[in-house]
Amino acid sequence: MKRFKKILGFIFIGLVGLILIAGFWNYPKLTILSGYSAKNMASSVFIGNRSVEFTDSNDNNFAPVHLAEDEVDTNEKSAIASVFGLNQRKAIYREGLGSVLINDGFDIDAPYKKPKRTMLKTNLPFPYGNLPQNDTVFANVDYNKIKSSVATVFDRQDESIKKTRAVIVLYKDQIIEEKYAEGYDKNSVLLGWSMTKSILATNFGILQKQGKINIADRAPIKEWQNDDRKKITINNLLQMNCGLAWDEDYGSISDATTMLYLDEDMTKPQIFKKAIHKPNEFWYYSSGVSNLLSGILRQQFDSYQEYLDFPYREFIDKIGMHSMLIETDMAGNYVGSSYAWGTPRDWAKFGLLYLHRGNWNGEQIFNPEWVDYVTTPTPTSEGDYGGHFWLNSGGFYQDAPRDMYSANGFQGQRVFIIPSKDLVIVRFGLVGDAGVDFNAFLRDINDAIK
Repeated sequence: MKRFKKILGFIFIGLVGLILIAGFWNYPKLTILSGYSAKNMASSVFIGNRSVEFTDSNDNNFAPVHLAEDEVDTNEKSAIASVFGLNQRKAIYREGLGSVLINDGFDIDAPYKKPKRTMLKTNLPFPYGNLPQNDTVFANVDYNKIKSSVATVFDRQDESIKKTRAVIVLYKDQIIEEKYAEGYDKNSVLLGWSMTKSILATNFGILQKQGKINIADRAPIKEWQNDDRKKITINNLLQMNCGLAWDEDYGSISDATTMLYLDEDMTKPQIFKKAIHKPNEFWYYSSGVSNLLSGILRQQFDSYQEYLDFPYREFIDKIGMHSMLIETDMAGNYVGSSYAWGTPRDWAKFGLLYLHRGNWNGEQIFNPEWVDYVTTPTPTSEGDYGGHFWLNSGGFYQDAPRDMYSANGFQGQRVFIIPSKDLVIVRFGLVGDAGVDFNAFLRDINDAIK
């Protein structure tokens, strides 16, 4: 009996040891989990105008984020999250700048600048104004097939697989189908995640039209001037083939998660990475590159206020995307990799701007050649990626037109642009290809237009 108790004691000590070791290795991950939960909660409540309960049961209910517990202070406009009471993180909301995850020492009472917005109202129908659209019945559109195709990407009653929140189909500037899941409507403000990268890139197209930048020029990064990284161009960054090391892994403590949930200045992490390939020889996806580009964008202006105003003044408010908000990091930089919010209809306007090659109701926002640039496949991307847009020239969606390109985001956020069919298709949800057959969806929508 004594020997048996001794064996049980050793087993117990061993289990405790394993738990402690596991805790030691996973403790830093709790910071990322609580950071994600606090940031997403603050943004959902104070930008998306959703409740704490709704956010917990929808946006933050997937493993392992569901382990975090959140508290929201509506007076302070903040959210605090922790996992098992450990690694508490806090996010605060600031008008015009959105929510930001803060570190110890951040002065939440410090004054801050915010973008100047122009809310234009015109007596024009959607998409160019605030009036209802002039509905046209197109003889070449099978409306029943469009409706049934859209329905296939929504969950049936008591189903939670596809988790689609919104879909809009636009043909020749007309909404020919629009559907929302329960709890959402045309005024719901939704996070585009990495669709923000395409918003960011558009600023460079505008600057190039204005003659203020040349994307063929070398990137203006002083830390690179004494080694081979000085050869990296803005074009290499936009095409994500700069050759710099980067770990884009959201299941671990990686370059991407450290940047988004720990770093004060998100424009810097990619700067300090080594070159592991020559520019233009190896494509890989990097959110660090997008935020580095946000830092380069900031360098183009004499004042911080000009940087804040530029995206809204030059195209976002100009095309009526008044619901859109791009969040900033603690250092005041736009998080160009991940954090733009807007209604599905406003995201659809973004798609229409590209469908019309930069022309918005007669005003040329960026040169038509910019669309040619962003839709040119990046070398070694196998036709899947261009200038901060995803492409279908390599046939990723085999039954969709090859000229289709898109802004893509985490959990299946999409703005599909199909020039050959005069189509823009917007989809928002909480799961991507794992739950939605985008290929069949796109095929059926295209087949419905003769």
